[in-house]
Amino acid sequence: MRRRTGVASCLIIFLLIGALEHNGFAEDAIQEKRPRLELGLAGWVMTQGETKWAHNASNLPGPVQLGNPTSKLTYKDVGTNIIEGTVRLWVTPKWFGRLTGGFGAIGGGRLTDDDYLAADGGAPSSQTFSDIKGDSTWYVNADVGRRVVEFPQSRGYLDLFGGYQFWYQRYTANGVGQQVCSTAGQTALDPPLCTPNASLSSAIPVITNTTQWHSIRVGGSVEYRFTRRFSVQSTIALIPLSILDNKDIHHLRPDLSQNPSLSMLGYAVGADADIGARVMIIRNLFASVGYRVWWNRMVDGTVTFHGSDGSTSDFDLTEFQTFRHGLTFGLNYSF
Repeated sequence: MRRRTGVASCLIIFLLIGALEHNGFAEDAIQEKRPRLELGLAGWVMTQGETKWAHNASNLPGPVQLGNPTSKLTYKDVGTNIIEGTVRLWVTPKWFGRLTGGFGAIGGGRLTDDDYLAADGGAPSSQTFSDIKGDSTWYVNADVGRRVVEFPQSRGYLDLFGGYQFWYQRYTANGVGQQVCSTAGQTALDPPLCTPNASLSSAIPVITNTTQWHSIRVGGSVEYRFTRRFSVQSTIALIPLSILDNKDIHHLRPDLSQNPSLSMLGYAVGADADIGARVMIIRNLFASVGYRVWWNRMVDGTVTFHGSDGSTSDFDLTEFQTFRHGLTFGLNYSF
């Protein structure tokens, strides 16, 4: 008899919890249909980034036949913590505008500079390393979106959006360590002396690289609630068109202009992706944690070398891509 009473009590408790959850979901559903303002403060932390580019100058006339690629620069393990703010305004129960901005100081990394000659059979004829001492990265996303699906019992939603992204990254590489040096002679494109095991103090700036991406992006955000307080969410944005504007200053190249030494222009594609979980702390205040990946890759482009005498030389930009990924966490409040 006591066992039956205990089972019955448990069933009643579960039914009451289910009813409360159902009523809570119904209340949330009513609230979500009202226009509101959402404010978010987040961090994109322990991120690691990589930027690399290569060009082809094998058609340059001269006694030394250059390889393809002729030069490849890789900025790797570029770490930073980014602080981010978001404002989303619901102009109607379905339509919203959203503005997001983030900033972070570059915390280190390494530049590998490989130069190639055809005579080396594909191996770099010169390879140097430099430490990345700074500088910074920042971005702005401006989107317009619409809620297109409301899941039953206020279990979640699907939003579609489109907008513009500006992404800026600036690296300063200091010092030089020569690791490979098999160049038989100097070329018009790379006149500095190639000396095995040569080194230059890390206090001396060597290259400053500034990359700007102007992108159009379209995507969607989905959230599914397992309970009133806990949900999973994801955002994926495709970048069908991105304009690359990159400038390099090679501080130790007297044969090149100093601002800029090289300029690059091209168009690219890419993608942004976020996935994570969200917990309601109190009503309308949420905490979230997740992971984010951003990636842009050039499809076609040109690099221009600016000579110190005012001359210019254009070559095919065969590769340029930027990649950054890391953990995210944040707080979001709506009213």
